[in-house]
Amino acid sequence: MPELGLFPLPIVLVPTERIPLHIFEPRYRELIDECVATNTEFGLALSTGDGAVHEVGTRARVADVLEVLEDGRMNVVVEGGNRFRLLELTTGRAFTTGVVEELADDDDPAAEADVERALELFRELAALAESDVDVPEPTSPTLDWELSARVDFGVDPKQELLAMTSPRQRMARLVEVLETSLEALRAEQALRERAGQNGKLSPVDPDLS
Repeated sequence: MPELGLFPLPIVLVPTERIPLHIFEPRYRELIDECVATNTEFGLALSTGDGAVHEVGTRARVADVLEVLEDGRMNVVVEGGNRFRLLELTTGRAFTTGVVEELADDDDPAAEADVERALELFRELAALAESDVDVPEPTSPTLDWELSARVDFGVDPKQELLAMTSPRQRMARLVEVLETSLEALRAEQALRERAGQNGKLSPVDPDLS
Protein backbone atom coordinates (compact mmCIF):
# COMPACT_ATOMS: atom_id res chain seq x y z
CA MET A 1 0.00 0.00 0.00
CA PRO A 2 1.23 3.52 -0.77
CA GLU A 3 3.04 5.63 1.79
CA LEU A 4 2.13 9.29 1.99
CA GLY A 5 3.85 12.30 3.53
CA LEU A 6 1.53 13.71 6.19
CA PHE A 7 1.01 17.23 7.46
CA PRO A 8 -0.92 17.08 10.77
CA LEU A 9 -2.72 20.38 11.46
CA PRO A 10 -5.58 21.55 13.72
CA ILE A 11 -7.74 22.11 10.64
CA VAL A 12 -9.84 20.00 8.27
CA LEU A 13 -9.51 20.22 4.50
CA VAL A 14 -12.37 18.78 2.44
CA PRO A 15 -12.25 17.80 -1.24
CA THR A 16 -12.40 20.83 -3.62
CA GLU A 17 -11.49 23.25 -0.80
CA ARG A 18 -8.61 25.69 -1.13
CA ILE A 19 -6.85 27.11 1.92
CA PRO A 20 -3.68 29.15 2.51
CA LEU A 21 -0.87 27.65 4.58
CA HIS A 22 2.20 29.27 6.11
CA ILE A 23 5.00 26.69 6.14
CA PHE A 24 7.73 27.41 8.66
CA GLU A 25 8.94 24.14 10.25
CA PRO A 26 11.98 22.78 8.35
CA ARG A 27 10.53 19.25 8.14
CA TYR A 28 7.32 20.46 6.53
CA ARG A 29 9.18 22.87 4.28
CA GLU A 30 11.00 19.76 3.06
CA LEU A 31 7.68 18.00 2.47
CA ILE A 32 6.14 20.91 0.55
CA ASP A 33 9.33 21.51 -1.46
CA GLU A 34 9.31 17.84 -2.48
CA CYS A 35 5.63 17.96 -3.47
CA VAL A 36 6.17 21.09 -5.57
CA ALA A 37 9.29 19.67 -7.26
CA THR A 38 7.68 16.32 -8.10
CA ASN A 39 4.09 17.53 -8.56
CA THR A 40 2.86 15.05 -5.96
CA GLU A 41 0.35 15.19 -3.13
CA PHE A 42 0.68 15.10 0.64
CA GLY A 43 -1.90 14.16 3.23
CA LEU A 44 -3.49 16.76 5.48
CA ALA A 45 -4.83 15.15 8.66
CA LEU A 46 -6.50 16.71 11.67
CA SER A 47 -4.18 16.65 14.69
CA THR A 48 -5.74 16.05 18.09
CA GLY A 49 -3.24 18.03 20.13
CA ASP A 50 -1.63 15.03 21.84
CA GLY A 51 0.57 13.97 18.95
CA ALA A 52 -2.10 11.77 17.38
CA VAL A 53 -3.99 12.38 14.14
CA HIS A 54 -7.44 11.37 12.92
CA GLU A 55 -7.49 8.30 10.71
CA VAL A 56 -9.39 10.02 7.89
CA GLY A 57 -7.66 12.84 6.05
CA THR A 58 -7.49 14.49 2.65
CA ARG A 59 -4.91 14.34 -0.09
CA ALA A 60 -3.73 17.86 -0.89
CA ARG A 61 -1.78 19.39 -3.75
CA VAL A 62 0.02 22.71 -3.78
CA ALA A 63 -2.14 24.82 -6.09
CA ASP A 64 -0.03 27.96 -5.81
CA VAL A 65 3.22 29.10 -4.18
CA LEU A 66 2.48 32.66 -3.12
CA GLU A 67 5.78 33.58 -1.51
CA VAL A 68 9.11 32.07 -0.50
CA LEU A 69 10.91 34.08 2.17
CA GLU A 70 14.67 34.40 2.55
CA ASP A 71 14.75 32.08 5.56
CA GLY A 72 12.91 29.33 3.63
CA ARG A 73 9.47 29.91 5.07
CA MET A 74 6.73 29.94 2.45
CA ASN A 75 3.12 30.86 1.89
CA VAL A 76 1.18 28.47 -0.31
CA VAL A 77 -2.38 27.63 -1.32
CA VAL A 78 -3.35 23.97 -1.19
CA GLU A 79 -6.39 22.23 -2.67
CA GLY A 80 -8.16 19.19 -1.26
CA GLY A 81 -8.42 16.04 -3.38
CA ASN A 82 -9.43 12.48 -2.54
CA ARG A 83 -9.86 11.28 1.01
CA PHE A 84 -7.75 8.57 2.62
CA ARG A 85 -7.81 6.33 5.65
CA LEU A 86 -4.59 6.18 7.65
CA LEU A 87 -3.66 2.57 8.36
CA GLU A 88 -0.39 3.13 10.21
CA LEU A 89 2.20 5.80 10.85
CA THR A 90 5.69 5.12 9.50
CA THR A 91 9.19 6.47 10.13
CA GLY A 92 12.29 7.22 8.11
CA ARG A 93 11.67 10.78 6.94
CA ALA A 94 12.04 14.12 8.72
CA PHE A 95 8.30 14.68 8.37
CA THR A 96 5.42 12.42 9.39
CA THR A 97 4.53 9.61 6.97
CA GLY A 98 1.91 6.90 6.90
CA VAL A 99 0.48 3.98 4.99
CA VAL A 100 -2.92 4.97 3.61
CA GLU A 101 -5.77 3.61 1.54
CA GLU A 102 -8.38 5.47 -0.47
CA LEU A 103 -11.68 6.19 1.27
CA ALA A 104 -14.46 5.74 -1.27
CA ASP A 105 -18.15 6.58 -1.03
CA ASP A 106 -20.90 4.00 -0.90
CA ASP A 107 -23.49 3.78 -3.66
CA ASP A 108 -26.06 5.73 -1.65
CA PRO A 109 -27.03 8.99 -3.41
CA ALA A 110 -28.20 12.04 -1.49
CA ALA A 111 -31.94 12.63 -1.24
CA GLU A 112 -33.17 15.32 -3.62
CA ALA A 113 -35.03 17.07 -0.80
CA ASP A 114 -31.82 17.35 1.24
CA VAL A 115 -29.93 18.72 -1.78
CA GLU A 116 -32.55 21.42 -2.29
CA ARG A 117 -32.65 22.25 1.43
CA ALA A 118 -28.86 22.47 1.68
CA LEU A 119 -28.72 24.92 -1.23
CA GLU A 120 -31.57 26.96 0.24
CA LEU A 121 -29.80 27.22 3.60
CA PHE A 122 -26.51 28.11 1.93
CA ARG A 123 -28.16 30.95 0.00
CA GLU A 124 -29.77 32.24 3.21
CA LEU A 125 -26.42 32.16 5.00
CA ALA A 126 -24.69 34.01 2.17
CA ALA A 127 -27.41 36.67 2.05
CA LEU A 128 -27.44 37.16 5.82
CA ALA A 129 -23.65 37.44 5.92
CA GLU A 130 -23.75 39.76 2.87
CA SER A 131 -21.22 37.50 1.17
CA ASP A 132 -20.70 37.30 -2.58
CA VAL A 133 -19.54 33.68 -2.37
CA ASP A 134 -20.37 31.57 -5.42
CA VAL A 135 -23.28 29.16 -5.14
CA PRO A 136 -22.29 25.67 -6.38
CA GLU A 137 -24.19 24.08 -9.24
CA PRO A 138 -27.02 21.85 -7.94
CA THR A 139 -26.00 19.04 -10.31
CA SER A 140 -22.34 19.04 -9.29
CA PRO A 141 -21.15 15.55 -8.25
CA THR A 142 -19.15 17.20 -5.46
CA LEU A 143 -21.94 19.50 -4.25
CA ASP A 144 -21.71 18.39 -0.61
CA TRP A 145 -17.96 19.10 -0.52
CA GLU A 146 -18.31 22.42 -2.32
CA LEU A 147 -20.88 23.57 0.24
CA SER A 148 -18.76 22.29 3.13
CA ALA A 149 -15.75 24.17 1.76
CA ARG A 150 -17.63 27.48 1.67
CA VAL A 151 -18.94 27.59 5.26
CA ASP A 152 -16.81 27.82 8.38
CA PHE A 153 -18.78 25.67 10.82
CA GLY A 154 -15.99 24.33 12.97
CA VAL A 155 -13.48 21.50 12.98
CA ASP A 156 -15.52 18.72 14.60
CA PRO A 157 -18.55 18.81 12.26
CA LYS A 158 -16.23 19.13 9.29
CA GLN A 159 -14.21 16.08 10.33
CA GLU A 160 -17.45 14.17 10.88
CA LEU A 161 -18.57 14.96 7.32
CA LEU A 162 -15.14 14.06 5.95
CA ALA A 163 -15.27 10.59 7.49
CA MET A 164 -18.78 9.72 6.27
CA THR A 165 -18.97 7.37 3.29
CA SER A 166 -22.72 7.59 2.63
CA PRO A 167 -23.53 10.60 0.40
CA ARG A 168 -27.14 10.38 1.61
CA GLN A 169 -26.22 10.54 5.28
CA ARG A 170 -23.56 13.17 4.63
CA MET A 171 -25.98 15.52 2.86
CA ALA A 172 -28.58 15.02 5.59
CA ARG A 173 -25.96 15.85 8.23
CA LEU A 174 -24.81 18.85 6.20
CA VAL A 175 -28.36 20.19 6.25
CA GLU A 176 -28.33 19.98 10.06
CA VAL A 177 -24.98 21.74 10.27
CA LEU A 178 -26.11 24.50 7.92
CA GLU A 179 -29.30 25.00 9.92
CA THR A 180 -27.26 25.36 13.12
CA SER A 181 -24.90 27.82 11.40
CA LEU A 182 -27.83 29.91 10.17
CA GLU A 183 -29.42 30.01 13.62
CA ALA A 184 -26.10 31.05 15.18
CA LEU A 185 -25.60 33.84 12.64
CA ARG A 186 -29.13 35.14 13.18
CA ALA A 187 -28.59 35.17 16.94
CA GLU A 188 -25.26 36.97 16.55
CA GLN A 189 -26.78 39.66 14.35
CA ALA A 190 -29.72 40.10 16.75
CA LEU A 191 -27.26 40.72 19.59
CA ARG A 192 -25.41 43.30 17.53
CA GLU A 193 -28.63 45.11 16.73
CA ARG A 194 -29.59 45.26 20.42
CA ALA A 195 -26.14 46.50 21.39
CA GLY A 196 -26.35 49.23 18.78
CA GLN A 197 -29.74 50.55 19.88
CA ASN A 198 -28.65 52.22 23.11
CA GLY A 199 -25.02 51.34 23.57
CA LYS A 200 -25.93 48.58 26.01
CA LEU A 201 -26.29 44.86 25.56
CA SER A 202 -29.80 43.68 26.41
CA PRO A 203 -30.50 40.16 27.68
CA VAL A 204 -30.89 37.55 25.01
CA ASP A 205 -34.41 36.39 24.20
CA PRO A 206 -35.01 32.82 25.39
CA ASP A 207 -35.62 31.64 21.85
CA LEU A 208 -32.13 32.83 20.84
CA SER A 209 -30.27 31.12 23.65
